[in-house]
Amino acid sequence: MLKLGERVVIIADQFEQNLPVGEYGYIIAYDRNADNVFDYVVRVPAANRNFLVPDEDVELEEVLIQEEVDRIEREALIDYALATFNEELFKRIMKGEEEPEELETTVGESQTSEDFIRQVNLKAWI
Repeated sequence: MLKLGERVVIIADQFEQNLPVGEYGYIIAYDRNADNVFDYVVRVPAANRNFLVPDEDVELEEVLIQEEVDRIEREALIDYALATFNEELFKRIMKGEEEPEELETTVGESQTSEDFIRQVNLKAWI
């Protein structure tokens, strides 16, 4: 359930009540009537009106922005993979797999703190 005052974007109009799809609004109240299908009262400043909307018709603005960022990032990686003829990267992006975690093994990570101090003192002594 969304909080009061949160900025949302109207993404659908499933009950065909002429909602301004694509416009942003603010949740100003909950509709707690059990006989009603609407969940929120949303104030849309562009339309200068309040609308009763179900939960499925609105989405948080932050969620939509993150989805758009992910889509753009994926498209950029596909373009890069095609431009560099990187078949492995292209297949991994198209299958939707996560990038494998790169194992960075450095000398400092595999040593204990005592060994590290000894090595620093040895280098400082030389």
